[in-house]
Amino acid sequence: MVQLSISVEGLIGLTWPDWTRLVQVVEDLGFTGLYLSDHFNMPVPPDNPSLELVVALTYLADHSKRVHFGPMVSPVSFRDPIMLARQAAALDDLSEGRMVLGVGAGHFEREHTMFGYELGDMATRFDRLAEGLEVITRLLRSAEPVSFEGTFYRLHEAVLPGPRRPDGPPVMIGGSGPRRTLPLVARFADVWNAAEVSPEQLTERNAHLDRLLEAAGRRPEDVRRTLTKPVICWRSPEELEARLGWGRRFGPWRDLSAEQRLEEIRAWRPILGSPAEVVSQIRAFEEAGISEIAVQWYAADDIAGLELLAAEVLPLLASPSP
Repeated sequence: MVQLSISVEGLIGLTWPDWTRLVQVVEDLGFTGLYLSDHFNMPVPPDNPSLELVVALTYLADHSKRVHFGPMVSPVSFRDPIMLARQAAALDDLSEGRMVLGVGAGHFEREHTMFGYELGDMATRFDRLAEGLEVITRLLRSAEPVSFEGTFYRLHEAVLPGPRRPDGPPVMIGGSGPRRTLPLVARFADVWNAAEVSPEQLTERNAHLDRLLEAAGRRPEDVRRTLTKPVICWRSPEELEARLGWGRRFGPWRDLSAEQRLEEIRAWRPILGSPAEVVSQIRAFEEAGISEIAVQWYAADDIAGLELLAAEVLPLLASPSP
């Protein structure tokens, strides 16, 4: 059965009242997990309120009992992987094993320029990500002191202090590229999170990843396959307007109607429609090998939209496929 989690895009306008309410709602409604994006600012102005990721996840870990959680995803371009590994181990211990450490290369140029971080070209980003993953996985998975000498990071007989669970949090790598991302997944990841792909593309990428895992001496089942997708579910024009109200906070869409915003969103390859239509599209990804879909949730105050998914989508997903 495919599981449904919520991935909050915090840079659209997330405040502490929003987050504390979302943590409780997602826990109570029966979603599997709650993730949070890791950004300073919007890719283009104007900017909105947002929360610092590690502080927000610490609140989540302490105020929930069931959902797994983590960053979707933390870029090593501005997150030091050594400190990130320590923070993730602490959150995993605090939550009794519910932390998932999502890691990526970084991609918003504006936030890096604004705060003086070097994003670099694509080759640099992936070289840095590979080193960052080497550092993170060695620190989390080794009981012995770790030494590493790289271009970006260095360790000398390093051991993360406890308390921490001996197997540490699972490492999730986000991205769908077959040339750079999937080889990193095969080397380092416990979870692969794909994005912006169709079910047909997922089937092909899954087969490619299986071959890479086998070449690395691992089994296909060693890496869980997940997906991040916008899911917009409505039953009436009024509900569609409510689902897309957040678009008014996104500068280029401020003056667009709900239908015009919907047309812009179609370029993101979302899951769209009535509850039954949403379930049908999710089933197609399940058949392609996906075990969990993290719903990209842009409207932190749209509790009614979460309630609709919980009431009319989750029960259908819990039933066997026809």
